[in-house]
Amino acid sequence: MSADLFTQQAYQPLASKRRPQDLQSFFGQQHILGEGKPLKEAINSGLPHSMILWGPPGVGKTTLAKIIARTGDAHFESISAVLSGVREIRAAIATAQQQRDSHGRKTILFVDEVHRFNKSQQDAFLPYVEDGTLIFIGATTENPSFELNNALLSRCRVYVLKSLGAEEIKTIVNSALPMLPIALSIDNQALDLLANAADGDARRALNLLEIAADLVTDSNQPILDQQILEQVLVGDNRRFDNKGEYFYDQISALHKSVRGSDADASLYWLCRMLDGGCDPLYLARRIVRIASEDIGNADPRALEIALNAYQAQERLGSPEGELSLAQAVVYLAVAAKSNAVYQAYKSAMADVRSTPSYEVPLHLRNAPTQLMKALDYGKDYRYAHNEQGAYAAGENYMPQQLKDKQYYFPTERGLEGKIAEKLNYLRSLDKK
Repeated sequence: MSADLFTQQAYQPLASKRRPQDLQSFFGQQHILGEGKPLKEAINSGLPHSMILWGPPGVGKTTLAKIIARTGDAHFESISAVLSGVREIRAAIATAQQQRDSHGRKTILFVDEVHRFNKSQQDAFLPYVEDGTLIFIGATTENPSFELNNALLSRCRVYVLKSLGAEEIKTIVNSALPMLPIALSIDNQALDLLANAADGDARRALNLLEIAADLVTDSNQPILDQQILEQVLVGDNRRFDNKGEYFYDQISALHKSVRGSDADASLYWLCRMLDGGCDPLYLARRIVRIASEDIGNADPRALEIALNAYQAQERLGSPEGELSLAQAVVYLAVAAKSNAVYQAYKSAMADVRSTPSYEVPLHLRNAPTQLMKALDYGKDYRYAHNEQGAYAAGENYMPQQLKDKQYYFPTERGLEGKIAEKLNYLRSLDKK
């Protein structure tokens, strides 16, 4: 068998076959590629610039970089930060220099998963971006503000790519049907299901389509229906990057929904994270934290319920224990809210870290030995239980330098309203 014949018969994934070759066949991202947008103008003029393409998987970052190179008649070099190191970086730069010196041709260096390069590796590109040896295009799914050097960011423009909409996914799927090995049609229910399962990721949609097409057995009337597609989608999870951008966005949404007293949104984000594969015990720990930070003494039962949910998840595991997390999240969402303890804690900790280590007042010190008693440790300490109402009015428990300092300002919500009344009464006794 000849090499040419082998190449023709080599397997090529459907997502690769369907990759757009120009902007006319590129779907989505109209917020940066619409008429009059700077990026589209730069591409059409053949004058590309260095950039960072930031967005979720399967939205066209690699494809867009290739279109930019093709439209601008530039040499295209591609490396992956997952698989490459300094040697590959140097080789790509050497190729760019050769293209410039021998052919007078620009080079676009596309770096996939650029956030995986460390600082020194990212710095290696700087002089060559600066002197125009190459046009740098980095692709990342992570926030460039956190993952990329300021020096590199200052030389690139950041473009945010968005997840594709369901209708855009459907259009891509329909356009890819003629590229399948068999003439296949897909019914509307299956198409809706596929678009939903793709979760904004075109590559994922095409991969699922290709797998499902292999299950179509009726050669007389090959139709991809919902029943066949559901076989492919068994156990399929939504997009979720553990400890990545989506992870922190979703845990933030969960926390803020509980704080905002929206039980329905709280349940939704909890389920999104569970469905995506987040560790339920991580969620349980965050729920305990929310109980203290956002409910606090307005409803102390919230912390108890959150801890019980944590223990239930720890003992039962999934899926049984997840219901206890849902119960806790709903309770926390509808509970009275107060961050007074949280603010008091931060204020007290700020003082501890910013002021000297003040001495413990003598009357508060323990005096287990005669020497300590001789040094007035514990002298004049007033035992609260021997005072009227078990309260030593006017006693100072702070370092002298912080006397009368107040950290805790209870709200009027929930039980904390009663706590506020009690503290106001005690302070009135101090004044007397």
